[in-house]
Amino acid sequence: MNLRQPAEGKIALITGITGQDGSYLAELLLDKGYEVHGLIRRSSSFNTQRIDHLYTDPHEQGRKLHLHHADLTDGSRLVTLLDKIRPDEVYNLAAQSHVRVSFDEPEFTGLVTGIGSTRLLEAARMTGLRCRYYQASSSEMFGATPPPQNEETPFYPRSPYGAAKVYAYWMTRNYREAYGMHAVNGILFNHESPRRGETFVTRKIAVACARIAAGRQDHLYLGNLDAVRDWGYAKEYVEAMWLMLQHEEPTDFVIATGTACTVREFAAHCFTAVGLDYRDHVRFDPRYLRPTEVDALIGDPTKARELLGWSARVQPRELAQIMVDSELANLGRVREPGIPLVSARTSSPAQALAPVQQAG
Repeated sequence: MNLRQPAEGKIALITGITGQDGSYLAELLLDKGYEVHGLIRRSSSFNTQRIDHLYTDPHEQGRKLHLHHADLTDGSRLVTLLDKIRPDEVYNLAAQSHVRVSFDEPEFTGLVTGIGSTRLLEAARMTGLRCRYYQASSSEMFGATPPPQNEETPFYPRSPYGAAKVYAYWMTRNYREAYGMHAVNGILFNHESPRRGETFVTRKIAVACARIAAGRQDHLYLGNLDAVRDWGYAKEYVEAMWLMLQHEEPTDFVIATGTACTVREFAAHCFTAVGLDYRDHVRFDPRYLRPTEVDALIGDPTKARELLGWSARVQPRELAQIMVDSELANLGRVREPGIPLVSARTSSPAQALAPVQQAG
């Protein structure tokens, strides 16, 4: 797959640009020569940390990144912006995306994650926009359906988030079939990175692991350690998003590694990376259990491999290493490649850490 294919003159719109996926996708598209427009919610506090390194002063000529205040709950604003920007590609990544929180805020989750996608699709239709549209669908739509899951697997969502994503999925297909829109669903299995929010389990584990290795924390509290997930690297998964919209025939794709990994195993990978045993530090807290659990999500990415030429390169163990190393760097620490930070005989984890060497 040619991820360096130039796209000079193309315009892309990204909802959820300040999130993990949005920031990686913005980097990818800017690198390809796109003019990128991103929607951000108005807030009294700044929430653009993930894209601050891409930002250019609006007074400068030739800038490629443009940010607009908008929200998926405001359909008229979406119509106005789409008519003004006239993007060639629209990537709908915005959502209330925390599964556990969706049980606490089911109505809001449905309003944004579900109905919000319809507002965006309808805005594109009303403005007569001949764009290619990407909908961020989720493996949580499969829920209780046994793995492995592919594009033909029936949905059985087990959370308000999963149910809202199922609605958005079918609305995307409906607009494709009813109005001839080039609209696709990317059914992405769990994809993580150092940019993941700290309340998501992989990032929570990586942060705690680094802090424990640095002697700043003793324990990590988690819920269901036996839940099985298919964890990949978000930076790779946005490549698949772009490839889907370059495919001439609009269709839906599962994006996954095809590898099963429990929460327990991911924690073990993270702690092993710093020479610690997760069993000495991980504690169970029932507050983190969902009212309805999803036991196993494992994707079958065969279609993406055959039609898009995409396959995951980073597996869960390597992903854990990437995330832990990033957290250590945030603490001003570094781990020598291939050398654990601590060993079973180290009396203090902090003794095995070295400060990060500054260049120059």
